[in-house]
Amino acid sequence: MSTGDNLVIINCKATGNPPPHYRWKVNGEDLDTNSDSNYRLLEGSLLISNPDFISHGGVYQCIATNFFGTIVSRNARVQFAFLQSFSRKPRNPVSVREGQAVVLLCAPPSHHGGMALKLEPRPLQQDARRFISQRTGNLYIAKVEAEDAGNYTCAVRNMMTNSSEFSSPTPLYEPKIEVRFPETLHISKGMSVKLECFALGNPVPSISWRRADGNSLAAKIKINHSVLEIPYFSPEDGGVYECVAENYRGKNVAKGHLIFQNAQMAIDANLQWECKAFGEPRPTYRWLKNGQPLTTHVRKKAAGEIQMASNWASPAASPPDFTRSPVKKATVLQRGGELVLECRPDASPRATILWWRGSDLLRGGGRQTIMEDGTLRVTNITKLDEGRYTCVARNHFGASSSSGLLVVKEPTKIIAPPLSSDASVGQSLVLPCEVASDSTLSPVFKWFFNGKAIDFSRQDHFEMIGGGFAGDLMVRNVQLKHAGKYVCMVQTEVDTVSAAANLIVRGPPGASESPSVADVTDTTVKLSWSPAPDNHSPITMYTVQARTPFSIGWQTINTVPDSVPGQMMHAIVTDLIPWVDYEFRVVAVNAVGVGEPSTPSEPIRTKPAVPRVAPINVSGGGGAQGELVITWEPVLEEQQSGEDFGYVVAFRPLGTSAWIQTAVASPDASRYVYRNDSIPPLSQFEVSVGVYNSVGEGPFSQVVVVLSSEGEPSEAPSDIRGRAASASEIVVFWEPVPSRSTNEIISYELLFWEEGTQQSDAGRVRAPNNTALLAGLKASTVYQISVRAQNNAGFGPCSPAVNISTRKPPPSQTPGSIRWSLTNSKIFLNWEPVKPSANESEVTGYKFRQNWNSRTLVLETNKTSIELQIPTGEDHVIEIKAVTEGGRWHQQRSDPHTKVVR
Repeated sequence: MSTGDNLVIINCKATGNPPPHYRWKVNGEDLDTNSDSNYRLLEGSLLISNPDFISHGGVYQCIATNFFGTIVSRNARVQFAFLQSFSRKPRNPVSVREGQAVVLLCAPPSHHGGMALKLEPRPLQQDARRFISQRTGNLYIAKVEAEDAGNYTCAVRNMMTNSSEFSSPTPLYEPKIEVRFPETLHISKGMSVKLECFALGNPVPSISWRRADGNSLAAKIKINHSVLEIPYFSPEDGGVYECVAENYRGKNVAKGHLIFQNAQMAIDANLQWECKAFGEPRPTYRWLKNGQPLTTHVRKKAAGEIQMASNWASPAASPPDFTRSPVKKATVLQRGGELVLECRPDASPRATILWWRGSDLLRGGGRQTIMEDGTLRVTNITKLDEGRYTCVARNHFGASSSSGLLVVKEPTKIIAPPLSSDASVGQSLVLPCEVASDSTLSPVFKWFFNGKAIDFSRQDHFEMIGGGFAGDLMVRNVQLKHAGKYVCMVQTEVDTVSAAANLIVRGPPGASESPSVADVTDTTVKLSWSPAPDNHSPITMYTVQARTPFSIGWQTINTVPDSVPGQMMHAIVTDLIPWVDYEFRVVAVNAVGVGEPSTPSEPIRTKPAVPRVAPINVSGGGGAQGELVITWEPVLEEQQSGEDFGYVVAFRPLGTSAWIQTAVASPDASRYVYRNDSIPPLSQFEVSVGVYNSVGEGPFSQVVVVLSSEGEPSEAPSDIRGRAASASEIVVFWEPVPSRSTNEIISYELLFWEEGTQQSDAGRVRAPNNTALLAGLKASTVYQISVRAQNNAGFGPCSPAVNISTRKPPPSQTPGSIRWSLTNSKIFLNWEPVKPSANESEVTGYKFRQNWNSRTLVLETNKTSIELQIPTGEDHVIEIKAVTEGGRWHQQRSDPHTKVVR
């Protein structure tokens, strides 16, 4: 099949004598070339002008027919490359947090023909973190980084039409604060307050905190990205706080006013505080200021701290009580750690705090600190600090105490950490992780790979081995994806330690980019490529592979130099075939193995050249009278080396010097017939077939000797004989005509006519060998029969006619007066014989057909009675028919006579 800008040609050529005529089918239906002006036939080939991919795409099939038969070609599928447009609907923005994975969908439009996809306007560099599927166009980012921000547009190019389409871009957007804190918060003294603030945006916004009045944040304030915490709130902490979220696309601000809740009143102003308590008997109320009973009016001198009854129904004044907040009962710390014990009893007024370790009073100083709120802090803990710690609280109404036990453990240490190492793809290795720890502790091992915890239940390559104080990591069948940072984390009840190591994986090289092609000749090209990733093992060499429409997959081809060193990124490809479409790719090799092939180069076609291959298997012979038939095996398309390929047929009578030459313009031709009535039969000719194309004339084949046709058979078949097989059939035999040349006898033709009629009205029957059956004849009729031979040149003379008569017809009477009797499993039948008339065949016997349960049994006898086996419990039908020389038994009239039901 070939194509032009507005023309598609589907070639079809068949050989036959007489020459065949052609017709076409499309999608299984006959094609009417008269009803569609786009179709027309040129000899056997179908031409489609101005084709349309909807109307003219489909499966085409050529049918060639002559007198002797029909041949059907293989299917030819016609498809047209096209590329529809993307939807112009704007795409929704995509938001993802830094460090997460994301998939951006391309959703390419409908198309046919090879498709290449990339991201615009700047091509995206693919790496281990980013991948573009050439099947779906989707972009996969394993871990998002800030640099990934931007507009992403999917570009699709049709490889056949070279047309391109672009999707709508995925837009960026500025930060949007999704989690805000209240605009106003009333905070009491000593409370801890947390403000939360989180924003969405692309790229991921940064979060910062500040005070609206310009003052710096207090040193005690803790900031964990999206959370600001103010412990022990005091009046100076009041004010307006701002959360600022920004990226290079914009900025957004959330504000909140923190108000200190202790009351400040003007002199003579009214202040109302509500205090409710419940109990049985009903509680009484009194107010205290700075621990002293409060007068009924607030004056300027009344400024200070006012205490009141709690809303959990305790009395307004009470001794220290640890019921709701006892000292922690037991604390386990590692040596060198820090002890923090809180002492916060309920007391009104506030209690004074003392700490004891055993019988020793702790006064603070050195490693010991007693905070204002009563919390005990001891740094750099040693074994000597073990013991029971007791907090004693006192006020005007009494005293109370609460104690807890401190246990000091030896710190956990990693004594056999994982070591940075390297491995080749396919190997297995063990990363050690062994600890020394307090014998009373039970260490728990966790492994992390590139920042993510390893889930051993879902990993085929990872296994933790060992036990107790060892948690080694085995990596089985190492792959390139296993390169990275490994962290062993060990947790006990009192501490956590970790150690890290890097694993380098050496593997076969990765794929380089698509090679570029330059300096194309008829047999060579210059190929250049970029370095392939060596995967931590230096590249030792490159091999070049090519494929054509005629090759089976990719094949390694010859280059200069023969072996391309790993440092060289170019080579001359040699020994190519002229006028053939090629694609090239390169494969890198290192000490680990053979790498992945590069993506193929853009297809190129080598320059045309004079044909270099002559036809083979040149021979011939046969044909009609006065013909010289010359045949050869066509040259393969990939060896034609250029356009307008054809053959030059040269021949001359043996012993002469002048050659006769003729051009055969079809590249698929395999036969040429030279006709000249003056050629004597079986003349010897020297024959050679050459080739040519638009560049020039190529070589000729070796000279062979071919005989011209011998003419029609000169002899008629002999010894014609035959016999009547029935009233309508005659079997004929004869001696075959001997073959004396390459013009073999291909068949025989029998002519038969009734005696007394003309031979011109004869019926004809074709036979492949020296016997034939004539059927459908009249009974009791004499036929004259003649036979003649046929070869490729035509028919020979007819033999003398012989007379053979058909038999009399079978009797029209059927067996009568059938009688039967049944005994056990047998049936006995007898009947009156059939008596033929004078013009009917004699009866030679009788046949029976016994049918039951879809089974048939046929028997024959020359008597007028028979005994048959009858299986019990089944229905049977028995038919009796006469057998005569005039016909086989199944040609008689059938008449079922007996039906037996058991």
